[in-house]
Amino acid sequence: MLTTNIIILILGFIGLVISADRFVYGAAGLARNLGISPLVIGLTIVAMGSSAPEMMVAVSASLNGSPNTAIGNAIGSNITNITLVLGITALIKPLLVGSATIRREIPMVLITTLLAGVVLWDLKLEMYEGVILLLLFFITILTLTILALKRPSNDPLTQEHDDEVPEGVPTWKAVSWLVVGMIALPVSSHFLVGSAVVIAQHFGMSDLVIGLTIIAVGTSLPELAASVTGVLKGEDDLAIGNIIGSNIFNILAVLSLPGILAPGMIDPAIISRDFYYMLGATVLMLVMAMGFRGRPGRITRVEGAILLAGFVAYQFIVFSSI
Repeated sequence: MLTTNIIILILGFIGLVISADRFVYGAAGLARNLGISPLVIGLTIVAMGSSAPEMMVAVSASLNGSPNTAIGNAIGSNITNITLVLGITALIKPLLVGSATIRREIPMVLITTLLAGVVLWDLKLEMYEGVILLLLFFITILTLTILALKRPSNDPLTQEHDDEVPEGVPTWKAVSWLVVGMIALPVSSHFLVGSAVVIAQHFGMSDLVIGLTIIAVGTSLPELAASVTGVLKGEDDLAIGNIIGSNIFNILAVLSLPGILAPGMIDPAIISRDFYYMLGATVLMLVMAMGFRGRPGRITRVEGAILLAGFVAYQFIVFSSI
């Protein structure tokens, strides 16, 4: 029984990552064929696509009566993105933050992180709070798109977004992959969450812990792949931009779903432990990436190692609490 669920969990992760990638490929290809700007596609479809696994898991977990798994996945994914994904990426190649857009968006991650603390502080996630977060998500997408369209054409992130959006994809092929992704995403997430709950119960782990650790790492795989690929291609801003965008979306979009679908009380550890770790990791990323005295931000290999050590330490802290 346990072995079967572990296999289902692994297959669920694989299906989730592949279906999210194909969904983004189809949606972005179709949007480009319809004449939508590659920059707009990059900031909306491609950016949201990296958070699609977290969103699908949040829906499945909430509908299955495990809102703490959904909340843990949102917070755990943010911690994983900064400590594991950014840490590994910087170890492979130091990151130079040259885009003014990225330096403007990094403080937004801190603001949304603090907003998560405000929403969860009373140990309840209400439906109206979920609705507010979701509305803020759409407002943020619109604002970022408008600001990006006004930025200089020589901003490095503009060209990097253009390079990431597929071109020359036949419309029939784009629509086919879009439909496949839309079907496979919820199916994969359903099996992933179901098997994760069984595994958690077997080892005496809470729904929160499984969301913060195993599921969070699994759903952060698209960000890891995108960031590593970006830095190997010399697209440093896109590599860190994927992480920043995903973390903003995790708070506003992913965290809103359990509030809307399964409002109620939350595990106290979310505020007493996990929120503070997420906040600390966010502040650390801000200090590393912002740059001071006119110098561009730069995340070195040493700083990448520090971030990765933070990931290991967090896993130890969480599993020690079981």
